[in-house]
Amino acid sequence: MRLSRYFLPVLKETPAEAQIASHRLMLRAGMIRQQAAGIYSWLPLGFRVLRRIEQVVHEEQQRVGHIPMLMPTLQPADLWRESGRYDDYGAEMLRIRDRHKRDLLYGPTNEEMITDVFRAHVASYRDLPLTLYHIQWKFRDEIRPRFGVMRGREFLMKDGYTFDIDKDAALHAYNRHMLSYLRTYERMGLTAIPMRADSGPIGGDDTHEFLVLAQTGESEVFYDDRVTALRLGARDIDHDDPAAVADICAEFTSLYARTDETHDEAAFAQVPEDHRKVGRGIEVGQIFYFGTKYSEPMGARVVNDRGERVPVHMGSHGIGVSRLVGAIIEASHDERGIIWPEGVTPFHVGIVNLKQGDGAADSACEGLYRTLTALGLAPLYDDRDERAGAKFATMDLIGLPWRVTVGPRGLAAGKVELTCRRTGETEEMSPEAVVSRLGQIYG
Repeated sequence: MRLSRYFLPVLKETPAEAQIASHRLMLRAGMIRQQAAGIYSWLPLGFRVLRRIEQVVHEEQQRVGHIPMLMPTLQPADLWRESGRYDDYGAEMLRIRDRHKRDLLYGPTNEEMITDVFRAHVASYRDLPLTLYHIQWKFRDEIRPRFGVMRGREFLMKDGYTFDIDKDAALHAYNRHMLSYLRTYERMGLTAIPMRADSGPIGGDDTHEFLVLAQTGESEVFYDDRVTALRLGARDIDHDDPAAVADICAEFTSLYARTDETHDEAAFAQVPEDHRKVGRGIEVGQIFYFGTKYSEPMGARVVNDRGERVPVHMGSHGIGVSRLVGAIIEASHDERGIIWPEGVTPFHVGIVNLKQGDGAADSACEGLYRTLTALGLAPLYDDRDERAGAKFATMDLIGLPWRVTVGPRGLAAGKVELTCRRTGETEEMSPEAVVSRLGQIYG
């Protein structure tokens, strides 16, 4: 993409309503625009990040065998009355009545609807286990929306739903989700700690939240700091092996880590004092096992291997896709702007032409742009007729992980500069070497 042809409405001043770093930087970098309290338009740069995060989520869900679908944003209220949950959300639920006087709601979650889909099409244990998921917009009418996309009223969620014949199988699905989420967050450059949590209106006794440590987090957290060093990395996992999956989950959950809602002071006191930490965290996902809470009242039953009709055991598993954009920025920024991890960056590299109109500089930039694009990368070429300082400030603000700087003086020696946004380190090398290095980084 050429910046002269792109829509990137960056702001020089910080909007007064922005209270935390992610909100300030998303507004300044031209990623979002507020349309109403807690409701945002996603401008092109923000939309690219949103789609990159969605892509990672889809890839990691399908890696472990989960099946994508799409459910509507509007749901019949009768489904929620059937489950007995229609009044649980109170004023947070946006209730609507259509022209035929039918009660609808803008879905805050989809347990009832997916149960209705399941009971209409699945009748035998032979069709289990089954995990269906979608990524869809949700709405919760927060009494005080704030912090930009971190606590908006409209938000994009991945929610998945598991159906199993019994509790043991359902808990394996729960553990499988835990590992898929850990790998998802690692690919985004985040350390997300699974913490024992409260289930709230979703229900169930088994639930973990995934929290990213940040001073601006809404939750107080208590944890053994050794948990922050744990990584799945590239280890090969058989996701169909319940014992192997459970062992890895135990590795990530045996150390103390809880939110303030489930904090146990006596258990926390058993953590060695030099590893005992209190901080704040941003919730970026949550997994639940709730048994037959929905299948029992809604009649989602299958015939088991003994010919009996039994209610299926279910779980619900969510990732805040739009919230992750803010969480990543909270965890990865400096005084100059955003610092995107390679896994979710809107563009892989920025190309800065220090002397637009100079034949050699223009030719070198065009060559880099075409070659990188041919490799399958997405460069952002700043071809504007602007001073160098303004170009650097824009690149720092939007936070691309790598910047290639091209100028007549360096080209005279056959060199351009490759700069890492995270470390600030700059290396002079030939344009061909830059292409090779970036190809290795994103290969």
